[in-house]
Amino acid sequence: MLRESHILLFSIFIAGLCSIIYELLIATTGAYFLGDSITQFSLTIGIYMAFMGVGSYVSRWVPDHSLLSLFICFELALALIGGMSVPILYFAYAFGLPLQLCSIVLTAVIGVLIGLEIPLLSRLMEKHYTLKANLSNVLSIDYFGALLATLLFPFLFLPWLGVFKTSLAFGLMNLSIALVLLWYFIDHFNAARKTILKSTLVVVAGILLVTFFTSHQLNKMWNSQVYEDHVVHSEQTPYQQIVLTRNKDDIRLYLNGGLQFSSIDEYRYHESLIHPAMARLNTPKTVLILGGGDGLAVRELLKYPAIDKIVLVDLDPAVAQLAKTNHYLTSLNQDALNNPKVEILHLDGYVYTEQTELLFDLIIIDLPDPKTISLARLYSKQFYLQLKKRLHPHGILVTQATSPFFAKQTFWSIHNTLIAAQFSNVAPYHVNVPSFGEWGFVMACHQQCSAPQAKPIDTRFYQQPIEPQLFLFPEDLKGSDEAISTLDNPQVLYYYLQGWKYWN
Repeated sequence: MLRESHILLFSIFIAGLCSIIYELLIATTGAYFLGDSITQFSLTIGIYMAFMGVGSYVSRWVPDHSLLSLFICFELALALIGGMSVPILYFAYAFGLPLQLCSIVLTAVIGVLIGLEIPLLSRLMEKHYTLKANLSNVLSIDYFGALLATLLFPFLFLPWLGVFKTSLAFGLMNLSIALVLLWYFIDHFNAARKTILKSTLVVVAGILLVTFFTSHQLNKMWNSQVYEDHVVHSEQTPYQQIVLTRNKDDIRLYLNGGLQFSSIDEYRYHESLIHPAMARLNTPKTVLILGGGDGLAVRELLKYPAIDKIVLVDLDPAVAQLAKTNHYLTSLNQDALNNPKVEILHLDGYVYTEQTELLFDLIIIDLPDPKTISLARLYSKQFYLQLKKRLHPHGILVTQATSPFFAKQTFWSIHNTLIAAQFSNVAPYHVNVPSFGEWGFVMACHQQCSAPQAKPIDTRFYQQPIEPQLFLFPEDLKGSDEAISTLDNPQVLYYYLQGWKYWN
């Protein structure tokens, strides 16, 4: 009897461990591909909790005489559906299925199955403990398992396995409940039920194991379906999925499926990001780049011998490591990140600028678009005020500001937010980058932005005679009174999601 109670307590612990992981995996995968992490996590948590309630309610109709066998069946179903949840979402995205709907359906089904667990396990343990002790044991162990899961997910499983394999690993872990219960209670079942349960267990284990050990090949298939060009590098990091593709001379970098640059025209973007500001600075010595782990902005800065130090702050070390070692990228960025003038820090940009005491002549914000709440805070008034303190009195800040055509309100919200941060002069400009379309930047100066000075820099696109065109906005690109973005009210996120909704 003691061993039986221990086996049931083990089942409760594993159930708590796996249940929260499935929730985190579905929400994280949705945020990877759909952006807007607030919506993804809110939907997942809400639907998950609601359908857990449905499962708990339905558990009253599970008859006592079939309690154990049905519980094992539910665990087999949960192991299969939960373990395959991320592969299902990956292939839904690849084949153009409605990803949000798939995410909701998976969350609801998993929620029902998890909702069944605690009531059924409590009933199985009734003969071992009093009601008070039973509830205390079941809930405390379940919650402790959930706590352990929240620690293991970001610090161990996600960096080690990535979301795809983590999903399968926890499906197999979930399967251990059915395996242990079936092993210990095998004599409680008749011959027909034994055969059904054993066969189902073998089939589920086989599906999960085959998918786990062929995940590399499956990801290659997924990449070939999602990306038109040949994939030369694919990597899942704790922060994002990194994919590098090649088609003849065109090298493209994707983060979470979003194009970051094409080597065919990236020079238009990076020259426009760097050189208008540099043309207005007299002998700048120190530069801070937030983002830009591909090294392409650094490449442009190193054309100026007067620069003594470039501090590049990029959260994900995998991007910079790829840019320092991959021969396609080192050829493109001219080995910029291995230059002794460059210091690379893998920190959150907000945290770094809050803690550093260094002052810079130029601050470049080359971050991804504000499509999540964590990115939107790096386009907030509070962040710009913080960056203002890190500028020398003559310093200039430049940020990429999304597309003034596809996400016009986002662009002008960034512009207005920099004005609200009380920079003396704020100058928006734009350039056509064929891979992206019309793309925008905003320059903000501590003092007045001076007129550009002629500097003999080797460029393919940027020339000072064309500058007036960059700073000229036709009527269809002009903004009006777009709201500023703050930490408390990230308007830039709402504008971005609304703006790109039509075009996606």
